[in-house]
Amino acid sequence: METGGPTLHSGGFGNEHSGEAIPGALPLGRNSPQRAPLGLYAEQLSGTAFTEPRATNRRSWLYRIRPSAAHPPFTRVANGTLRAAPFGQGPGEPAPDPNRMRWSPLPEPPRGTDFVAGLWTLGGNGDARRRTGMAVHLYRANSPMTDRVFGDADGELLIVPESGALLLRTEFGPLRAEPGSMALIPRGVRFRVELPDGTARGYVCENYDVPFALPELGPIGANGLAAARDFMVPSAAYEDDERPVEVINKFCGNLWAATYDHSPLDVVAWHGTHVPYLYDLRRFNVLGSISFDHPDPSIFTVLTSPAADFVVFAPRWLVGEDTFRPPYFHRNVMSEYMGLIEGAYDAKAEGFVPGGGSLHNMMSAHGPDRETFERASEAELRPQKVDDGLAFMFETPWPVTVTDQALNAEHRQRGYDEVWEGLDRTFPS
Repeated sequence: METGGPTLHSGGFGNEHSGEAIPGALPLGRNSPQRAPLGLYAEQLSGTAFTEPRATNRRSWLYRIRPSAAHPPFTRVANGTLRAAPFGQGPGEPAPDPNRMRWSPLPEPPRGTDFVAGLWTLGGNGDARRRTGMAVHLYRANSPMTDRVFGDADGELLIVPESGALLLRTEFGPLRAEPGSMALIPRGVRFRVELPDGTARGYVCENYDVPFALPELGPIGANGLAAARDFMVPSAAYEDDERPVEVINKFCGNLWAATYDHSPLDVVAWHGTHVPYLYDLRRFNVLGSISFDHPDPSIFTVLTSPAADFVVFAPRWLVGEDTFRPPYFHRNVMSEYMGLIEGAYDAKAEGFVPGGGSLHNMMSAHGPDRETFERASEAELRPQKVDDGLAFMFETPWPVTVTDQALNAEHRQRGYDEVWEGLDRTFPS
């Protein structure tokens, strides 16, 4: 038996949330009563250390039909195209590469590929076993996760759909993530992915480090960028199914599996701060220059952590006077993986397409291609609405080491450096 559709509950990133699929299932006044209501089991899910400061502590109490402890042993299963940090340290693995790289969209997967089987790792940094760093994955799927549930003990998953909706049935309830939105699944939260449109494709940032948070606003003031209230959490729902369900657990970089005799998505009520979120990227309050110069891309940060920033280039107005309006040429201590959800990106005239991506590693020089530079240098500087594309960036303070499968992929664009050809000298001799 399954309860609840993909409806959303209260908003507010970092708030204390709660939900119950049956009235009275959530205890009042205490977390772990001697007997939990309705014969449920009380269980705490901690996403941070117990002693983490109150403002950053992430934990939730779940009231479920069976405790999570009731399961058989896990055994190793094949990782497929999923990889984990540390990258580039085994024999024959690629070393960190300073070259600029770009990829076309992933090729179509074999029939019967679900979300987990379709995860394809591009690269990352840090060490999943030490809870530092991040990884960049892409996914493509053409089959729902039938009788399978996934949980990631290594980190939280920031999922950015590019094509096709995802119905994420989590322990806290269902979320429907469509292109133009992002979903955040906390570390350890189990979920199943269904495909309302039959197929799906997109991007994933796996954050091994401290959980994502809203960036501080500083001189911006009290408002702007992503509003906490626009992050929505699911309404409580549960599955009361007594049938075999394969539970896939990503642990220290490898996949482990156990077959339960029931669905682990059996949480009837919950409350806490360690919860999944859904965010509409078009609600991002873009701030920018109303005088001159192009602001640094950090002004577009949606969520931040020590390992990665999630940045979105949402629809906005450009009004800068005597200003080169596309992103400028630069070298950056941060490493930038950029993806495109729809339309076109204003710094690349061609070759950068939805479902594809580019990597500009630490101190790799990049910027607009020749065609974009020439057009922007001569453009009439009237107010301009940029609303024909939606792009994003996973930005990390450490170099991204690409996997062997990404370095040698057929869909990697070997001639990417050529986009900067023709940027000839114009300084007089």
